[in-house]
Amino acid sequence: MKHVFCLIFLSFAGFAYADDKQATRPNVVILLTDDQGTLDANCYGSKDLVTPNMDKLAATGIRFTQAYAHTVCCPARAALFTGRHPQRGGVRNWTQGDRHGTDQPKINMAVEEVTLAEVLKSAGYRTALFGKWHLGAKVGHGPLDQGFETYFGHLGGFIDNYRHYFLHGNGYHDLYDGNEEVFHRDEYYPDLMTDRAVGFIETNKAVPFFMTVAFNLPHYPEHPIAKFKDAYADMPMPRQAYARVVSSVDALIDRVLKKLEETGLRDNTIVILMSDNGHSVEDNAGIAVENHASGYPRGYYYLAHGGGGNTGKWIGHKSTFLEGGIRVPAILSYPAKLPQGQTRDQIVTIMDWFPTVLELCGIKPQAGAPKLDGHSMTGVIADSKAASAHEVLHFAWASNWAVRKGDWKLIHQLNKKTKTMELSLRNLADSKPEEKDHAKEQPEVVKELTALHEAWEKEVEAK
Repeated sequence: MKHVFCLIFLSFAGFAYADDKQATRPNVVILLTDDQGTLDANCYGSKDLVTPNMDKLAATGIRFTQAYAHTVCCPARAALFTGRHPQRGGVRNWTQGDRHGTDQPKINMAVEEVTLAEVLKSAGYRTALFGKWHLGAKVGHGPLDQGFETYFGHLGGFIDNYRHYFLHGNGYHDLYDGNEEVFHRDEYYPDLMTDRAVGFIETNKAVPFFMTVAFNLPHYPEHPIAKFKDAYADMPMPRQAYARVVSSVDALIDRVLKKLEETGLRDNTIVILMSDNGHSVEDNAGIAVENHASGYPRGYYYLAHGGGGNTGKWIGHKSTFLEGGIRVPAILSYPAKLPQGQTRDQIVTIMDWFPTVLELCGIKPQAGAPKLDGHSMTGVIADSKAASAHEVLHFAWASNWAVRKGDWKLIHQLNKKTKTMELSLRNLADSKPEEKDHAKEQPEVVKELTALHEAWEKEVEAK
């Protein structure tokens, strides 16, 4: 019933698409990396990394230097697929990961949310998602219920690459082909999902398609492909382990791009590369229980070795609202229509891909369509001096939130050491950006940004 409703909704109250010949409509491929830090590609200045395919995308497209995703995985993915603040769809905390219901809390993105996949499907696109979903595992809330016709991947936050188990707590198996749980023990998961993505391109090369490849790298467990298993031998830890998986995901991206080239589709394919949040600094003693569901022993280490990402002059990391947690690599390449080898410094967000793709594909929103918080990037793409559509940025996750206006950013976040909520005011224009807390000396700025947040919160939380 959801899909019937969606088709009716989109046809009469939401979106109409241009009457172009189907064969000329561009394909859309989103390459979403996981926990790739702010500057973690050679083309972003990390010259210690081998990332030729990300660099090639930048050379054949537009590289954004001030692109914002979110602080962790779930809200970033909700924002990407809906073009809206995740709170509008109920994604305010960790979503359910285990379809069998062993994990808490049991939050799932509202099925009423209209995704980019649903809109493109209604316009005649074939749709697929390979890799990480992380917007809810409950039956009726998965990718197949939100516009994706084909799905292969994991529903929760991460899985081990060989046994395909979520490893936090007691663990659970998490690998699905459509709605069917499947078992591929000892097969390398990033290869499995990339195989499926390449196969999808071949099968659908004669029709327009929308495909998201949501890689589980460089997210931990940091298991590189064979080519990079012993790479970066002279690089210190934790950068070494992290570099190996960054280069691994770059090589997997190469497989997708090569297939587009082999099929003659590359020029007429919109390719988007972005990370969901900054690099992880997660670290602990590993598996903490006996008889873990995966079969790994207590003490088995699978985390991020405490870091390894490059944020340059910025500070912060995944799970913070500092720049290193939310500012990420983002590249758009569409050789047939868009500039190549250019850079844009304006603010853009992960929510902006939704309206940008619709505009590039000739799909026009009409009266009654869901309110989008993203803005089309086409003006910025056309003119490096065009103003950003984002005067104010808002982020919220659980009880934490941040609001940015100009160079000021107000952050309300839990101090994990003191277990208390703290309010701080940071400035991006400082010689050491965001390191100093200006809250006490700038009470009027605090007051202004607090009011902006409260008004925004009231709107997005409205039922």
